[in-house]
Amino acid sequence: MCRKIFIGATGQHCGKTTISLSLMHLARKKYERVGFMKPLGPKWIEFNGTTVDKDAAMFSSVFGVEEDVALMSPVTLTPGTTRRFLDGLIDSAAPRRAIRAACNELEKKYDFLIIEGAGHGGVGSVIGMNNAQIAAELNAPVLLVTGGGIGNVIDAVELNLALYQREKTDVRIIMANKLVSEKRLNTLSYLAKAFAGSGIMVTSAFDYLPTLADPTLLHVSELLGLALNGDSSERSRLCHNIQLGAASSQIVIDHLETSTLLIVTSSRDELLVTASALHHIPEYKARLAGLIIAGHVPVSGITQRILDDSNIPYIRIKETSSEIFYQLREHVSKIGPEDSEKIELINSIAERYIDFDAIDNMI
Repeated sequence: MCRKIFIGATGQHCGKTTISLSLMHLARKKYERVGFMKPLGPKWIEFNGTTVDKDAAMFSSVFGVEEDVALMSPVTLTPGTTRRFLDGLIDSAAPRRAIRAACNELEKKYDFLIIEGAGHGGVGSVIGMNNAQIAAELNAPVLLVTGGGIGNVIDAVELNLALYQREKTDVRIIMANKLVSEKRLNTLSYLAKAFAGSGIMVTSAFDYLPTLADPTLLHVSELLGLALNGDSSERSRLCHNIQLGAASSQIVIDHLETSTLLIVTSSRDELLVTASALHHIPEYKARLAGLIIAGHVPVSGITQRILDDSNIPYIRIKETSSEIFYQLREHVSKIGPEDSEKIELINSIAERYIDFDAIDNMI
């Protein structure tokens, strides 16, 4: 019989996918066959000729189960889906049937199945299949991922619990994530008090790690919709810092922090040449992940040759430096299949912080 768990969350960016990756890694140490499912996919891509959720595609690639990707992502919300559903052009029972049928097939193949929800509890209500309804339909106990505070976490959990309880879904675990390290024990103590007597286990995942929120060069390229030039082997490199190259070349270079993505105006030939030259020096390569060259002014011919010869990763964009700087600072990075550095980090931290046996015993 397949054991299963539904990974819900109190909101966006709580870390559902990170937790799902962690549980996949830990479950594979205990169970021979571990599967993944994203029943409702609001963020879809074309993958191996099939329209599937991005997370399902990522899990299928990372864990080598591409043949199951269609089952892993039975319902996707492509453009116009919600309107067609509300207009009665899609059978109202179709999403439920598709999700149920896919889960039945996956349960035959796997000993342990991780089912990841989408956003907060109510996401999917427009097609009659929100997270609470899906968990109930699949008879899967719920692990609810939250942020790392106290009052705001309790409020968000109570709001989501009301929906899960309405659907008679069994929420068994609250997992606080992105905890402030020095407040970790205090936070967990108060959360345990808040839900004492509820029968819900309060546990924890990761401390807040900027590394897990930092984008890779490839993510930046995809976000901007522009090519990543230079050394393609560097595309999975994490950009821990984003810096504007507004000062003199010497000051900019002297103040580079670890793995900085440097935004440089296209007319700054001296800084572009200096950055390109330093790319070959290990000390500076560790501090300079790559460049975004911004602005309408063309890069001079000789500077462009030096850039290309250095093989430093760079993205060329027409917007101004300040526009790109603020756009990237507001961006929340998601995990992709190419993010081997992040995935390895997640797995190593999960082994120290997440008690999989305790979670398994609760389901």
